[in-house]
Amino acid sequence: MNINRIRLHIWVAITFATLLGNQTSSIAASKPNFVIIFCDDLGYSDIGCFGSKLHRTPNVDKMASEGTKFTSFYVTSGVCSPSRSSLMTGCYPRRINLHQDHSGQWVLFPRGKRGLNPSETTIAEVLKPVGYSTAIIGKWHLGDQPDFLPTRQGFDQYFGIPYSNDMGHDSRKEPYRYPPLPLLRNEEVIEQEPDQREITQRYTQEAIRFIEQNKNQPFFLYLPHTMPHWPQYASERFAGKSNNGKWGDAVEEIDWSTGMILDKLKELKIDDNTLVIFTSDNGGAVRHGAHNEPLKGGKGSTFEGGQRVCNVMRWPGKIPANRECSELVTSMDLLPTFAKLAGTTPPTNNIIDGKDISPILLGEAGAESKREAFYYFFRDQLECVRSGNWKLRLAQVRGGKPNQPAELYNLEEDIGETTDLAAQHPDIVKRLRGLAEEARTDLGDGKIQGKNQRPAGFIENPKALTD
Repeated sequence: MNINRIRLHIWVAITFATLLGNQTSSIAASKPNFVIIFCDDLGYSDIGCFGSKLHRTPNVDKMASEGTKFTSFYVTSGVCSPSRSSLMTGCYPRRINLHQDHSGQWVLFPRGKRGLNPSETTIAEVLKPVGYSTAIIGKWHLGDQPDFLPTRQGFDQYFGIPYSNDMGHDSRKEPYRYPPLPLLRNEEVIEQEPDQREITQRYTQEAIRFIEQNKNQPFFLYLPHTMPHWPQYASERFAGKSNNGKWGDAVEEIDWSTGMILDKLKELKIDDNTLVIFTSDNGGAVRHGAHNEPLKGGKGSTFEGGQRVCNVMRWPGKIPANRECSELVTSMDLLPTFAKLAGTTPPTNNIIDGKDISPILLGEAGAESKREAFYYFFRDQLECVRSGNWKLRLAQVRGGKPNQPAELYNLEEDIGETTDLAAQHPDIVKRLRGLAEEARTDLGDGKIQGKNQRPAGFIENPKALTD
């Protein structure tokens, strides 16, 4: 082969590589990256931009100044497994039967028979077919049996503790109720009873590594932190440094982690093409140190403090900066919204409850919530319905005895649910009761089955991950 032909081959190879590289960059730039930072039990007012005077959260606060703070962002349950099922699938927990099991447990436990049904479509499974790399780093809590693990639900990578950090060995609970707490990489247990003081640091390192590995292609990173769920831990750098004990230490370390991720996006020059969402799985656990003011109640309840959570979204040049939005949006809305932004569609084989909120997210003129009603369930019971600014707390019957009469609140004027207006507005009570009946028909209520419920995943003979 003569020298000119060799030069020609080299030129063709370089040109092809350049064109391929440009095409790859173009594809990546046309599809935004998505990062969800999902805290565990974080309170509505546990971060500075939502009113905290105890916790130093400069990174999340800066994120809010560069993005939008959503003050009416809801999750679908006051506890974690049901809430997480909705984030992943865009559905109410009752629709996919992950609200509670036959024994009345409202979250999933180690060696459990139930989990997220593999037939359901997760955010990861929506994004993978259109070229996304997907990873979850942190707490899964949607089933610990192999068929239920995130690597079977559309995620390329998994690193984390698969359920709550109190579901392992604890010297105060001998004989041990649960098997040793496992740390997984994909589907392999790589450690038992990992040092939880380092878990936020390790999650952050894994998240940054994933971002670096996928900087040239679209990616979805789901970072559900183990903290500040009880028992709280923080690394030496943060332990004992906050003004709110172990809870504050854990919160401030999560803020540090958030800053590290945002800095990495800027360093890699993919910041402008990445939507980052910071929020919580449910309301704050007040007895462990969380704060939900000015909301009433906290974790586990259907008061606003149980299901309305702090939320900040940032996407430079796309989401308006330094904005506060009070439109009613939910964690269920992220799946169809991500699908729209990624140029694909949400699943059509099953009913989903999420709505595309991209017009609200991007600050389009006149954009409003498409949601006529939002339903609050306590375990399997429908307790409240919100429509517009009105929230009706339905008359409850638990254990066969009346618990309380219906109550009506105007959340725009009374965010703390202090003044019952049911007697003054019987027409609104009637309308919201009608919406509640629609939910009962669709999703069920208590022992009443809904016509559009779907089964959870089920394993007859579950085993511990550490067996």
